[in-house]
Amino acid sequence: MKNLFILLFIPLFTMAQPKLKMPTDPKATAETQKLYQNLAKLKDVGVMFGHQDDLAYGEGWVYEEGRSDVKDVCGDYPAVYGWELGHIELGDAYSLDSVHFDKIRGWIKTVYARGGVNTISWHLRNPLTGGSSWDVSSKDVVKSILPGGTKHELFKDYLDKLAAFFLTLKTDDGTYIPILFRPFHEHTGSWFWWGKNLCTIDEYKSLWKFTVSYLQNEKHIHHLIYTYSTDRFKTEEEYLERYPGDDIIDILGFDLYDRGPDYPEMLKSCAATVSKLAKEKKKIATISESGGPIATNTTWWTMVLETIRPFDISYFLVWRNPWQPAGHGAFAPYRGSPDSKDFIRFYNDKRTLFQNEVTTEKLYE
Repeated sequence: MKNLFILLFIPLFTMAQPKLKMPTDPKATAETQKLYQNLAKLKDVGVMFGHQDDLAYGEGWVYEEGRSDVKDVCGDYPAVYGWELGHIELGDAYSLDSVHFDKIRGWIKTVYARGGVNTISWHLRNPLTGGSSWDVSSKDVVKSILPGGTKHELFKDYLDKLAAFFLTLKTDDGTYIPILFRPFHEHTGSWFWWGKNLCTIDEYKSLWKFTVSYLQNEKHIHHLIYTYSTDRFKTEEEYLERYPGDDIIDILGFDLYDRGPDYPEMLKSCAATVSKLAKEKKKIATISESGGPIATNTTWWTMVLETIRPFDISYFLVWRNPWQPAGHGAFAPYRGSPDSKDFIRFYNDKRTLFQNEVTTEKLYE
């Protein structure tokens, strides 16, 4: 019944919609344009569920072909799949989460063939100090990598390696696979070297503008949909303070982890603001990264769904289920997890969309 509802509803909804805004890249590929337009339609039907590294590993397993912790619980894959490219800039064979880049490339192709959505984050190394993304020992990093800075050429080398990977993301017939790209995220905090206390407003905006221009104009990459993603915020002004512009941003997102009893109210407030701004700007709103104490709060999924139900949110992605010690537990359900029953209720709700409801015909054609 859930799948039938989606299939019946989308054509009726589409007929009533005005012409959709195109992605900001004027040379966006046809598939990228279609994905953006169809994501804009689909958000009014339901919110897609996403999971980081879903096909790569999970609770007690790694690199098992076709396996997914989410599928183990509900019988279906997520609609959105998150991937991380930290260390691609170093020329390494695998990411900072120890996932081989050739594997990620293969899974991205698998997801596209299924009609799912791929989103990529990039925890790049600190170009000034050589430390990790979390090295906040200097406030000069962003300044140093902008044009004229001492590390500008090194940053361009980072972008060259990133671009080389993006250009391999294509089907056997040469079609480039659209990607939601989410760099320089959670900048309203200061735990990454691009955070609010580590660079000026203009420096952060310039970082975004240079990156997008370089990828589009120098590397000729036109299959990216650019996602702006803050951490928690309290006001519309705070959310937009470092916004680099409507001319380069396609998706308005925010990251918000459950760190205490204020989470439901904060989630509601942030979702309301971002969905409002997305409507005004003719963009798409999303909750680009989240996670909560599902091992102890066994109705967490119900709480999340009821909180975001009133808003036009494209997708809600939770972070990974680590197969190595990572300082946190699983953020998605897994076989036998305490939250499994509640997650199945979440899955069965007509407002949530998983792989079975997101087909190639809907998103890329």
